[in-house]
Amino acid sequence: EVQLVETGGGLVQPGESQRLSCVASGFPFSTYAMSWVRLAPGKGFEWVSVITGGGTSTRYVNFVKGRFTISRDNAKNALCLQMNNLEPEDTAVYYCVQGRESSISTQYDNWGQGTQVTVTS
Repeated sequence: EVQLVETGGGLVQPGESQRLSCVASGFPFSTYAMSWVRLAPGKGFEWVSVITGGGTSTRYVNFVKGRFTISRDNAKNALCLQMNNLEPEDTAVYYCVQGRESSISTQYDNWGQGTQVTVTS
């Protein structure tokens, strides 16, 4: 059974940083590209970032480029998202998912419980 457990969310002020983590189990983690996606109120589903299985290549959606950094530790089956200079528009529930970039949420088969990030002054 695939399990994805996200942690690290919380309430922060604009301009602050936050680091999200995801621990995966139930599948060969290092062989999967992994993405972070988010569900935001009023905006729906947004793909945020992807990292290849070996961690050698990453991509980001334009509105987080230069602010967010995705990384992984295959020895620990862990995926991370370092978020800097957060903006209110980053408020969302963040999920780690298996797979590459997609604009369609149903492209992803397995979801964890997500972690809420709220950016407000």
